Amino acid sequence: MPNSYFIPERKTLEGKKLFFVSDAHLGLPNYNESLKREKLLIKWLDEIKNDASEIFLLGDIFDFWYEWKRVVPRGFVRLLAKIAELTDSGIPVHLFTGNHDIWVFDYLPHETGVILHTTPFSLEVAGKKIHIAHGDALGPGDYVFKFLKKLFTNKLLQWFFSRFHPNFAIGLAYAWSRTNRWAHPIPQFLGDDKEWLVHYSKEVLRKYDFDFFVYGHRHVAIKKNITEKSTIILNGDWLQQFTFSVFDGVDFELKYFNRS
Repeated sequence: MPNSYFIPERKTLEGKKLFFVSDAHLGLPNYNESLKREKLLIKWLDEIKNDASEIFLLGDIFDFWYEWKRVVPRGFVRLLAKIAELTDSGIPVHLFTGNHDIWVFDYLPHETGVILHTTPFSLEVAGKKIHIAHGDALGPGDYVFKFLKKLFTNKLLQWFFSRFHPNFAIGLAYAWSRTNRWAHPIPQFLGDDKEWLVHYSKEVLRKYDFDFFVYGHRHVAIKKNITEKSTIILNGDWLQQFTFSVFDGVDFELKYFNRS
């Protein structure tokens, strides 16, 4: 029996489009800068909502997220309210956990109505098969993220982390993350031979047919053919590039959000 996330879920567009965005890392580098990006993300959601059949948030939307039993990180209320507004209106919003916001449990799905994905997800729409994931720990290599993913998803370690006071735990997480991501140069596409997500996609294609592979994680904005019939889309980020992708039922388009 094949892994369930390779079996496409069939959907219809009904004259609308699918929208994909990733890697906003809200919370970095400070409240004011994060709030500017949060408001831009909300503006984007408002602009696309009338055209959207479904919206996919492909992970690392938050630079850190952890749900204690009765406590969640402060902030981001504008975005959470907007997502709840969209799902209440009938627009499905999918949230993929990334390596920075891996600790989403039941609070965000319950409060905002997002459809939570912790593994890759596939769908077939308008005759096209699309494979979707955040992108961390997939393919060969990427050993650091694979180790961290095992560490962060370990139930015993999660239990111990939950024993920390949120002030200490969240402060520690942000201190680590700021040294990791903020103000780094925009990553470049390394070529098919060196891109682990290309390797992963080609490995999937050995057993399953997909027209498109859509990922976040790399902070690279690119649409590229990896075989004669299959295309990979890396969604860039909302730290520096403010990019997103759109599927209209025929093809994907990678776009830059107009921030003016």
